[in-house]
Amino acid sequence: MEFLIKAAQLLMSLSILVVLHELGHFIPAKLFKTRVDKFYLFFDPWFSVVKKKIGDTEYGIGWLPLGGYVKISGMIDESMDKEQMEKDPEPWEFRAKPAWQRLIIMLGGVTVNLLLGIFIYSMTLYVYGDKYLPTENMKDGIWCVDGLATDIGFRNGDKIISADGYPVDRYSDILENVITSETILVERNGEETALNMPIDLIDKFLNNPTKLILYPRIPTIVSGVEKGSNAEKGGLKKKDIITAINGVNYTYFDEFKKGLNNHIGNEIALTIERNGKEKNLNILVSEEGTLGFSPANINIKQLEELGTYKLASDKFSFLASFPAGYNKAIKKLGGYIAQFKMILSPSTGAYKGMGGFGAIGSMFPATWNWEIFWNLTAFLSLMLAFMNILPIPALDGGHVVFLLYEMIVGKPAPEKIMEYAQMVGMILLLSLLVFANGNDILKLF
Repeated sequence: MEFLIKAAQLLMSLSILVVLHELGHFIPAKLFKTRVDKFYLFFDPWFSVVKKKIGDTEYGIGWLPLGGYVKISGMIDESMDKEQMEKDPEPWEFRAKPAWQRLIIMLGGVTVNLLLGIFIYSMTLYVYGDKYLPTENMKDGIWCVDGLATDIGFRNGDKIISADGYPVDRYSDILENVITSETILVERNGEETALNMPIDLIDKFLNNPTKLILYPRIPTIVSGVEKGSNAEKGGLKKKDIITAINGVNYTYFDEFKKGLNNHIGNEIALTIERNGKEKNLNILVSEEGTLGFSPANINIKQLEELGTYKLASDKFSFLASFPAGYNKAIKKLGGYIAQFKMILSPSTGAYKGMGGFGAIGSMFPATWNWEIFWNLTAFLSLMLAFMNILPIPALDGGHVVFLLYEMIVGKPAPEKIMEYAQMVGMILLLSLLVFANGNDILKLF
């Protein structure tokens, strides 16, 4: 059931983005009286699921859900319609239009995706507001959940100050900044310390069993007690909050865990809070330095409810939501571009993390949440805009490069060169598609 919910969200999100992207090409083409032969959601090799011709355009839904397309008459595209291109250009064909009109048509899809991402972020901020944990409210710093965090230099209690000189204001930005930055500045025991991130950190992160390496420090709350364990014998119960060992207070779980190591093989007086009342329990610490209980995994919202942290909550009026949405979109796009640059550098190992539809689908939650759905759709829209403007033949950016060449030189590039470039671009894109989705399949084993 979880798979179906994620798949449904992915399909709906991509359908919205693809249709609007293609409308970005379709509308200016129509405005400039350019014939559009096809407008399709999904691809239709061999047959269509649904199709209907209205005027000169066939509208339809294909069976292969890998995107969509508009086929503009007189344009060298993925259809590779050479027969049409060998004839003299007709007034309603793409190739007969002035270069500036063709440029607007080609940039239409990217422009729509960029504006759509900004618009969706603006509306989510207007409807839901912006709730987050400021790093300044993490008075006692971060918790190194996994050994990878300590391997790269972090310590429990470090306060994150900046990444490559830029302030890190939100907890939610910490992991991305750690992965994409060269230097992280932390405050440790009242002194500033610069941590140099290894160049292959993202490779280490992708190969790490857990993707949660840094987290706000959490109190010690019991989520379960092992049968026959010292914890069960000593009377520890689910939802108990452990606050002290032998009268020494421990605010956070990482402190408590470290404190247990000082009492291996000994009985301790454990102070707990149960139903709002304080209680003392005598429990034996095992030779492994454990009691036999599972600590609770507490999310940010629960930490706020417990009073451990205070979240910031920003509300926006309708008009104020637009500049806020723009700033959020630019920040998200900048982060994505930084990660993309790492993929292009083999030494980082980031290419191993390239994912296809499986990776994108896993970003969606297992239960339907409209706030998360729209935020992810906004991000995917920005990602689609950036990927499409890359100067790769077969993408919008590739067509833009040839149009700019024509506008500068005064004549179009030879059709044979554009045809070969289109073929190379298609091969490259298909190879990337196979590689990315192959990575998804390998992760299943």
